Amino acid sequence: MQNHASQKLVPDLELVAANTQGLWDELRGERVFITGGTGFFGCWLVESFCFVNRLLGLGAEATILTRNPEAFTQKCPHLALDAAVTLQRGDVRSFSFPQKEYKYIIHAATEASARQARDAPLEMLSTIIAGTEHTLEFAVKHGARKFLLTSSGAVYGKQPADMPHVSESYAGAPDPIDPANVYAEGKRTAELLCALYQKTASLDCKIARCWAFCGPHLPLDQHFAIGNFIGDVLAGRPIQIQGDGTPRRSYLYAADLAIWLWTILFRAPALVPFNVGSVHDVSILELAQTVAATLNPRTEIRVARQAIPGTAPLRYVPSVERAREALGLRQIISLEECIRRTAKWYAK
Repeated sequence: MQNHASQKLVPDLELVAANTQGLWDELRGERVFITGGTGFFGCWLVESFCFVNRLLGLGAEATILTRNPEAFTQKCPHLALDAAVTLQRGDVRSFSFPQKEYKYIIHAATEASARQARDAPLEMLSTIIAGTEHTLEFAVKHGARKFLLTSSGAVYGKQPADMPHVSESYAGAPDPIDPANVYAEGKRTAELLCALYQKTASLDCKIARCWAFCGPHLPLDQHFAIGNFIGDVLAGRPIQIQGDGTPRRSYLYAADLAIWLWTILFRAPALVPFNVGSVHDVSILELAQTVAATLNPRTEIRVARQAIPGTAPLRYVPSVERAREALGLRQIISLEECIRRTAKWYAK
């Protein structure tokens, strides 16, 4: 069963399949367990799993942990009703362990929610840390061979102004007594838990430090600047920049993200973190201008505050040399094409 929105993703899923060929044979006849399967990352992992599973006749199965199976079924009926997919209701911190063996586990639970970090930081911290430990415990008890943690570029703390790209060897860290760093500190502890569990069990833990992304399934009404800007243009509104437009970010398209995550799961060495993102950075103002130029050049752009001359911009941009050299990964979809494909998917 496919709906109209899912049919729009076929070229993207074909791209994922073409750039992950040769990786999937070890999944043949096996089971994968995915936490966070209903979020942005999760939807792309499940979309690509289902597509490749059919394409290659893998006979694999996926169990998706979700707090609300009904909402996921309404959002993605073609995935929820796929014969290879089982939805399991539960909280990542306390879900009941299914009885079957799962050789592959992807722990993608916990969205980087600015609202939750502000309004319910202890809930966020509990979900990240207790959820990771519970999922690792499940992995050990149910025969998992490979475990992928979707971590975050936030683990490095504030990027130095004179450092254009942050590599995995950078030893910076967030301030542990600043409540604003609850997400970052949670992800640092999640990585440590992976190291501790791997030390005592025959489990290969892979770590993907994820940065900023765009694509279908990304909310257009939350704290993601690129999603908000695309949403503004599609609604015929002016693009609203809340700050001064100087922070610099880079964006990787969702199909590229799926390629990178599956490659890291199957091929990355254990406990070697890999940045997942784009090196091609733009300022938030340049991003707004690119969105407008790509979708509707007549769109007005409003900037809330004037930039202070001479002030170094805040950066959040990774180095991906390790992923390129060790795994042969590269960015395929440009920023402009990323914006085009995301808008097309959301257009009625």
